[in-house]
Amino acid sequence: MPTATDSPRGLLRGRQMLNKVPEVTLYFWIIKVLCTTVGETASDYLNTNLNLGLTNTTYITGSVLLVTLFFQFKAKKYVPALYWLSVVLISVVGTQITDNLVDNLGVTLPTTTIVFSIVLAAVFAAWYASERTLSIHTIYTTRREAFYWLTILFTFALGTAAGDLAAERLNLGYWLSAVLFAALIGAVTFAHFRLKLNAVLAFWIAYILTRPLGASLGDYLSQARKDGGLGLGTTVTSVIFLVTILVVVVYLSLTRKDATEVVAQHAGVGPAQSEGSDEDDERAA
Repeated sequence: MPTATDSPRGLLRGRQMLNKVPEVTLYFWIIKVLCTTVGETASDYLNTNLNLGLTNTTYITGSVLLVTLFFQFKAKKYVPALYWLSVVLISVVGTQITDNLVDNLGVTLPTTTIVFSIVLAAVFAAWYASERTLSIHTIYTTRREAFYWLTILFTFALGTAAGDLAAERLNLGYWLSAVLFAALIGAVTFAHFRLKLNAVLAFWIAYILTRPLGASLGDYLSQARKDGGLGLGTTVTSVIFLVTILVVVVYLSLTRKDATEVVAQHAGVGPAQSEGSDEDDERAA
């Protein structure tokens, strides 16, 4: 992946960290889709089944997310349980941001989709302007990690809006919406491996699309049959996916199959120099 180094002063006074995110393997995408599904169903469960209401649920999950991210930022390397707990929580909060805008403030789904697309593009632009890379293979400074998690938050918010827009506003239904987004992910995969689509671009497009895919699957499983779902309910659906996530994360914690051992140790490299290039990124993919 293309990279850009920090200044010698920043590296010398900063903490030496390993890459803070997992390797992009099949496990990564499996857990990512599971997390997005839980983000949809768990939010509905807390909001409706526990009668907390959308506002209270947002305050509670937002607070838990901030605490979890505090420990995630304190860690010096990728810790599977901590990282994926952060993803689950940020998927819930991202869902609730969109739901608050639509349900409480009356913002339309097309508007939220457009607004979050613009906001996400602005975050990408700021990240690249600061670091000269959007690679997730080099998240070994606090600033890059901050950009990373901010990006993740808005991919979930955008994915929620886009998924609801397709399933409800465009009347595709949950199952057809899931098929649509899965097909789009397949097209991106084909474009990357066969048409040489840039690895970083392909990754982030697929990452965004997994959110509405997971949300559509979650709604399809949990919603009542009269509403186009299978009627499993948010409780059963959330438990199934959370248990599955737990099993996979425990496996990865024991085997370290998705750990990346990239260390920020080039303290003598100036800010104008680079550790990699777009060509390196394509070869790595």
